[in-house]
Amino acid sequence: MLLRPAVCAARILLLLGLLSCGHAQIRVVDLPGKSPVVNFRIVFTTGAEVDPEDKPGLAWLTAALLAHGGICTAQVDQEMSTFTGSTPADRLPQYYRLLRGALLYPDWDPSTFQQVKDEAIRARENLTPAAGAELADQVLYREIFRGTPYGHFTAGTVSSLRKITLADVQQFYRMQYSQSNVILGLTGSYSDSFVENMRKDFRKLPDGAGFRPRPKPAALIESTRAVIVRHDTPSVSWSAGFPISVTRSALDYPALLVAALSLQQSGLQACIEYSPSGQSCAAPPANLARRYQIFRISLPPTDPAGAWDSFEHALAQLNRLMENGIAEDVFQRVRDSLTQTIGALGHARDLQLALAIDSAYYRMPRYGEYLKTALEHLTAGDVQRVARNHLRTTRMVMVAVAADAAALQQQLTATGTSGSEKWPPRLHAGDIQVLAAGDVFQ
Repeated sequence: MLLRPAVCAARILLLLGLLSCGHAQIRVVDLPGKSPVVNFRIVFTTGAEVDPEDKPGLAWLTAALLAHGGICTAQVDQEMSTFTGSTPADRLPQYYRLLRGALLYPDWDPSTFQQVKDEAIRARENLTPAAGAELADQVLYREIFRGTPYGHFTAGTVSSLRKITLADVQQFYRMQYSQSNVILGLTGSYSDSFVENMRKDFRKLPDGAGFRPRPKPAALIESTRAVIVRHDTPSVSWSAGFPISVTRSALDYPALLVAALSLQQSGLQACIEYSPSGQSCAAPPANLARRYQIFRISLPPTDPAGAWDSFEHALAQLNRLMENGIAEDVFQRVRDSLTQTIGALGHARDLQLALAIDSAYYRMPRYGEYLKTALEHLTAGDVQRVARNHLRTTRMVMVAVAADAAALQQQLTATGTSGSEKWPPRLHAGDIQVLAAGDVFQ
């Protein structure tokens, strides 16, 4: 990845994508090439974790307002707000003027703000039966990180969104959209002078960012607890997990990723870093970097009558992985599939750019090269070791989305279980919280 420093005379190629020259630390991560399309990824390393406690959704609403004109699209997570857009190279000057205007010179029109805010509130109010899996995942993350800066919904709730004013959005923009927070990413066919001019444009932003909360990991989970979300859906969606100390830059990451993906052989989805519901956990999530991660397992929609049996079966598979490790043929198959997935990254320049930005954030080598090299030296024994060190079948949060919450609660608390002590026994009524889906985002 090429970085062109603002006041340095020479171009320097840095593996980590970080360089400080002078007081204005605007980072540029670019992948120049001959593509006739120029892709932009402008990332601000700020997000929902800096939302005021009484106004979750402020970071999300700010980005949505900036992107409202359709010049770019916005993605907001806990620690990153990302704006993406693309244009034919022969239209680059015209497109960039519009992109620069949207991000650096917002007009803060009150009617547009109200329109974006109303759309966000309607999205929070309208849940469909198909939203079961996504709903389970969102509630899971909130429950695990409750009491930390991650412990609220990124897009806020109906009540919090209603409290947010245009002045709140303007203040958030002034405090968080700064030179020290921005990473300018682009790939395609463009000149060196274009990159330098882009860097100069973004010096319009203030030098330093405003307040950031002190890092705070999720609290230890002392015993297994469950949340049942009552929702009009024909099946039961399960999501469960617990915090882990492994992020993408950790030495155990490659082995733990293989361990998680091996569970797919049993029909489960297991992830070791945050990714949107429905996305394969083999594909690295782009520009959703976090300092704290969880191990999460999700089940395909299950029949309500045997919902708990299906979840116990999933935990049995996890327990088998921890105790017996991974069979050599399964290990080879998962590792080969993951290696192929990594190889395919080379054909997607925009994803390459996104991962290069993430690598700069994590202060690590480029993802594809790093993971490919690690997989070449990985063994099945390494996978079992990290599974034993980082995974468990107890002391977790379980979230289920179901139409008949009472029936599912009875399954969870029934006596006479045939389960093992190695995974959760039936729960007590006090271990289970029941919520109405309509109340979750209120």
